[in-house]
Amino acid sequence: MNVVVRVFASLVLLMMSLPVVAQPNASKEEWIPLFNGKDLRDWDIKIAGLPLNDNYKNTFRVENGVLRIAYDQYKTFDGKYGHMYYKTPFSYYIVRFTYRFVGNQTPGGDSWNVRNSGVMVHSQSASSLSLGQTFPVSLELQLLGGLDKGERHTANLCTPGTQVHMGGKLRAEHCIDSDSKTYNGDQWVTSSAIVLGDSIVHHLIGRDTVLTYEKTQVGGGFVSRDHDWNAGHFSQEAASYWISRANTPLSEGYIALQAESHPIDFKSVEVLNLKGCTDPKALNYKSYFLKSDNTQCRYK
Repeated sequence: MNVVVRVFASLVLLMMSLPVVAQPNASKEEWIPLFNGKDLRDWDIKIAGLPLNDNYKNTFRVENGVLRIAYDQYKTFDGKYGHMYYKTPFSYYIVRFTYRFVGNQTPGGDSWNVRNSGVMVHSQSASSLSLGQTFPVSLELQLLGGLDKGERHTANLCTPGTQVHMGGKLRAEHCIDSDSKTYNGDQWVTSSAIVLGDSIVHHLIGRDTVLTYEKTQVGGGFVSRDHDWNAGHFSQEAASYWISRANTPLSEGYIALQAESHPIDFKSVEVLNLKGCTDPKALNYKSYFLKSDNTQCRYK
């Protein structure tokens, strides 16, 4: 074997020993827009007391490229707590959105709902809610607007039907404040949640982490002993189901936007999926995936 042949053979062996990366942009983040700027396609609506996808008085709508939760057709709120659910569940992901509170609260809304809304993660599906149910079992990234006096943090945590740990200890409170700034007026605010199965969740405002918790579970009752499943208008069958799942991991679910009596706009809602193909030889390999699911790998 001459020198040229030996060198060529060595190069072939070296190339065969290296991983084949079929995806040249493996580190490029592929954000999924959940809101297309035109309509409510791919979302399900569930408002308390109404059938699935009854968009009562056009509560959820798109106007001028903005997803709006509005009450201008209401005379009174009348307990019409609602949520709009994206069609696909996620387990390891980042959800990022830009929101603003606008105008005044709808007459009949509870006093604690002034400039109050939320984005639910790891939520039960829209179709699984009881007819009169007010809130889904979920983890709520609670959004609060400032009231032009004192501090009022946003990107807090509330836990309808769920419970979390912080610093290795169970936190029994229904709502836990973040350490965010206060945002007064109708200004746009960008927030996100980094959700990693049932292991850890971070809430962010901009690039600042304002709250972290771990070990997400079903449990703790609906809100409290005094405001349990009956107060949340769960059917007996649904209440029994969630009670049977108490203290079990909550590792995946749906993303939902909340309608809680104060108008709110969303300029964008997007997700970066962190679960997928982790085989570098695959066409859809991504270097930033944190959870492997190689059943999704594509090679041709």
